[in-house]
Amino acid sequence: MSTEKIDGVSIATKANVFHEGRCVSHSITHSDGTKVSVGVILPASLTFNTGVPEIMECVAGSCEYRLNGSSEWNTSRPGEKFNVPGNSKFDIRVTEPYHYICHFG
Repeated sequence: MSTEKIDGVSIATKANVFHEGRCVSHSITHSDGTKVSVGVILPASLTFNTGVPEIMECVAGSCEYRLNGSSEWNTSRPGEKFNVPGNSKFDIRVTEPYHYICHFG
């Protein structure tokens, strides 16, 4: 089951815009200092770099992803998550708007 609502948080009103507007998110900080971003990736094939480990949670839509060093594409659908190591990268293919929550750390 995917996250539908996040209570008691601080939201950055300025959007994070990546890949010429094909990915737009907002940074959220929980009261305990934990950070996530909530966003949408529009149809595209993109590569993202990570600094810290990330967990990508699908809220709506779907995507195919490939972790760095792998030739295998996997699918993530609503309610599913996938882990990306820190200091790495991953490829993502989206054919419909992919709504996600990215959990950091």
